[in-house]
Amino acid sequence: MAGGGVAALGVKKERAAEYKGRMTLAVGMACLVAAVGGAIFGYDIGISGGVTSMDPFLKKFFPVVFRKKNDDGQNNYCKYDNQGLSAFTSSLYLAGLVSSLAASPVTRNYGRRASIVCGGLSFLAGATLNAAAVNLVMLILGRILLGVGIGFGNQAVPLYLSEMAPAHLRGALNMMFQLATTLGIFTANMINYGTQHIRPWGWRLSLGLAAAPALLMTVGGLLLPETPNSLIERGRVEEGRRVLERIRGTADVDAEFTDMAEASELANSIEHPFRNILEPRNRPQLVMAVCMPAFQILTGINSILFYAPVLFQSMGFGGSASLYSSVLTGAVLFSSTIISISTVDRLGRRKLLISGGIQMIICQVIVAVILGVKFGTDKELTRSYSIAVVVVICLFVLAFGWSWGPLGWTVPSEIFPLETRSAGQSITVAVNLFFTFVIAQAFLSLLCALKFGIFLFFAGWITVMTVFVHVFLPETKGVPIEEMVLLWRKHWFWKKVMPDLPLEDGDSHHK
Repeated sequence: MAGGGVAALGVKKERAAEYKGRMTLAVGMACLVAAVGGAIFGYDIGISGGVTSMDPFLKKFFPVVFRKKNDDGQNNYCKYDNQGLSAFTSSLYLAGLVSSLAASPVTRNYGRRASIVCGGLSFLAGATLNAAAVNLVMLILGRILLGVGIGFGNQAVPLYLSEMAPAHLRGALNMMFQLATTLGIFTANMINYGTQHIRPWGWRLSLGLAAAPALLMTVGGLLLPETPNSLIERGRVEEGRRVLERIRGTADVDAEFTDMAEASELANSIEHPFRNILEPRNRPQLVMAVCMPAFQILTGINSILFYAPVLFQSMGFGGSASLYSSVLTGAVLFSSTIISISTVDRLGRRKLLISGGIQMIICQVIVAVILGVKFGTDKELTRSYSIAVVVVICLFVLAFGWSWGPLGWTVPSEIFPLETRSAGQSITVAVNLFFTFVIAQAFLSLLCALKFGIFLFFAGWITVMTVFVHVFLPETKGVPIEEMVLLWRKHWFWKKVMPDLPLEDGDSHHK
């Protein structure tokens, strides 16, 4: 752990072998409720794509798109290219970006639970406004409130999960967030599939149902225990120790408690976590906090998930067939995340990221070739090629679901020292939402301009990120969260970047 001031504060040595504890009911319950935050995030991603392909919704709010969609002379790739419609989807992410930065001081000063409750309340308000929307202003305002909920939820939930989980299970428990996100996407697709037949108000039901998990998250947030790391950081040391004993199911928590106490001693000596994160000794974590979420979005997954119904409709699948295909991709994503949960703490993060990357590159290239050769601006795909595209897109989603999907969140949330952890998670969420916003806003225009080349554009990025992981990311499985900082010093590249350590009592630590 990084030191602050003249005295070398922070975690002095590796005590991982002395960590005691098992998976307890308290941790299980906490992780379930916290992961509901992920489910709402997924629901909001999944719901907008389906709602925007429903005719009554388009007729009411986006009559121009409605006319274009039903005009046979329109170029296939450009039917949905409308900045207003993109703004409906992406206003959510812009609001999330801004609020995730605001959430950092709340999470740090008032605890992880406070942010989870704030997120839940914003979700409730947003879902209510959207379901009752009578004009575009209400609709966009509701989306912005949902965005604020996402900013708070995504900032606090992965941190909460990382801190509650015992070190040897942290990867799997942290992925509960991603698993819940994929479940949210799948649920949204199923609900859209049902509500498209309820005219003319089916879309209101789709948007309003987000209130159910939001209520669960708010109530859960009020009942959950706070993480021991956060309690100790805020000076409630005894209470922190009690919670730690309860969630580990043993009174023998000295090693882990000492690591937390040393980490929080340091965290409290730092006044400006965002300024601190820019120092050379935090360089590797900062690079990961920016690159991992950016790369996660540049795989092109969101374009497929947001616009799956629109994408399949553009490829000439009929209306309900396209929602059907997106239900299928949602189900694949959910099941592949389960693969990841069962293997992440055994195989490690690097193997999953690299193998997933290679499979995704192959899939993107195949889709680009099929579309380039067989699908012009006005043709429709034959049945066999349509099935081939769906199968390959499912294989792509499968690879994403066990690699970059969950690990794009897990790796950044587990590598930061306590003093910059909340700030680091804010940067991760902000970068993720920024790229999500850019891709959401630009994707329909890019699809119109690049046509099938859009898949090659993403394949190029996946190549870059696979090489990046191979070269720069050390393996983090099984390393206790408060000892992560010692890992970077063993890495061939990062040890050159980080400043030298002052020596004390034969123990190495840096200023």
